[in-house]
Amino acid sequence: MAKQTENNVGIYLRLSQEDMREGDSLSIDNQKLILTKFVTEKGWNLVSEYIDDGYTGTDFERPGVQKLLADAQSGKINTIVVKDLSRFGRNYIEVGRYIDYIFPMNNIRFIAISDKVDTADRNSAALEMMPIVNLFNEWHSSSTSKKIRAVYEANARAGNYMGPLAPYGYERNNDANHTLIINPETAPVVKRIFEMRSRGCTYRKISDTLNSEGILTPTDYRYQKSGKENIRNNAHVWNSENVKSLVHNQAYLGRLVQLRTTTVSHKNHKVIHRDSSEWAIVNNAHEPIISQEIWDKCLEIDQSLSRGKISKTRVTLPLSGFCYCADCGNKMRQQGIPSAYLCGLYSRAGKNYCGTHYIRTATLENIILEDIRSMLDITVDEDEARRIFLERKAGDIEQQTANDNKKIKEYESRLAELEKLIRSVYEDKVMGRVAEEMCLSLLDGYQKEKEKLSSELNAIQNRISTQLQDSKDVDEFISRLKKYAGADKLTREMCLELIEYVIIDENPGRGKSRDIHVYYKFIDEGLNNPNNALD
Repeated sequence: MAKQTENNVGIYLRLSQEDMREGDSLSIDNQKLILTKFVTEKGWNLVSEYIDDGYTGTDFERPGVQKLLADAQSGKINTIVVKDLSRFGRNYIEVGRYIDYIFPMNNIRFIAISDKVDTADRNSAALEMMPIVNLFNEWHSSSTSKKIRAVYEANARAGNYMGPLAPYGYERNNDANHTLIINPETAPVVKRIFEMRSRGCTYRKISDTLNSEGILTPTDYRYQKSGKENIRNNAHVWNSENVKSLVHNQAYLGRLVQLRTTTVSHKNHKVIHRDSSEWAIVNNAHEPIISQEIWDKCLEIDQSLSRGKISKTRVTLPLSGFCYCADCGNKMRQQGIPSAYLCGLYSRAGKNYCGTHYIRTATLENIILEDIRSMLDITVDEDEARRIFLERKAGDIEQQTANDNKKIKEYESRLAELEKLIRSVYEDKVMGRVAEEMCLSLLDGYQKEKEKLSSELNAIQNRISTQLQDSKDVDEFISRLKKYAGADKLTREMCLELIEYVIIDENPGRGKSRDIHVYYKFIDEGLNNPNNALD
């Protein structure tokens, strides 16, 4: 290394979260005291200090170390002093690359006081031992990382809240588990967001409402409560994404879902998503803000085929996103004054590709409202309504159930007989009453019959299980239907609760009738694919 006439020094100080457990000996203040004294005693020029407080040594993207390296390479400083090698870094490859290659190329002197490393003396024993020291430092970091991960995971699976910030609507308690407690100021906003979504409001509509009322975003609220200025670059407004993220957070059910992500290693901090089987899920970890019923409604709306659009008057019409063309399968579009539905393909490409399927919005809404009212009339006799809807969903269940029960008794009786016959054949073989060839033939026949009957019995039992689910589905539909007794108009909430989709035939012209196929949730087949109804 060329001789330096003046040492322009930059001192580097680092303290990680893990190092804080070691006590005051590694504190920033203690490091600064040692380094400043060293530079002063040498009579060198202390140009600047560079600090990374709370950063791991395995990552060289630390702001302090990056500024240090930039100043060293630009010539602002020509000497770097650290307390020991581990303060500079715990990645032995990166530390070695800088000390052995980059610093010498740029005529930069590097000193680690406690490890007696000084690159001005290339023949020192300390430099020869440096690779081993660096390797040990990285091993220490790896070992510490594994221990911390193990403790973190154990706490998460025990139901301790491990997040640095509480979800909007909650605060972190000061107990050992950092239990989430309801924030009386923001929890009502969370409730309102879920209630609006459960009624069918779009995320955009919800965010527009919150912004129009001047409700602070979660980030702005947090900064306001802390008394600090929000220096983050955000628009200070609610949007569809932050509302959607809130509605999908299971913490509002009183459920902690943690360990959803991890990093590649203690050196590679790339975030990777864990499989859901590895998540730490703890129910009843804290007081919920919303009910399971509201959560399920919001989830159902997210999974619905309908993706309603807000009109120019900032309203989402009841059937927006529900209607499909019977011929091409495209969604129907709303347009015109008065409002009407047209085939989406016709609207985009013209009559050479599909017909108009034109129907006025008011006409379609009245048709569907009348259909709902007619089903409500059936529910006056709930038992009769259940029978009708069950037949609509799964055919003649009473006759099918009677046949299934009869077959179950027959199959179970025959299977019991086969077990006795198989044991009898074995006994006859052992006693020498039947030849081995005859024994194998009988056993083969009995076993094949047994397997066939068992398979058929399983099929019947699965069908009965399905029928039980069908019965629950019908009861749920009747319960929802009854909520709208006396309704004088079709609403968005009504459509979201009752309807899966609507298929509209071509308009045959004035005075002629056509079919409107309404597929209701829980009682109509092929619910998740409107194209099933077009086959």
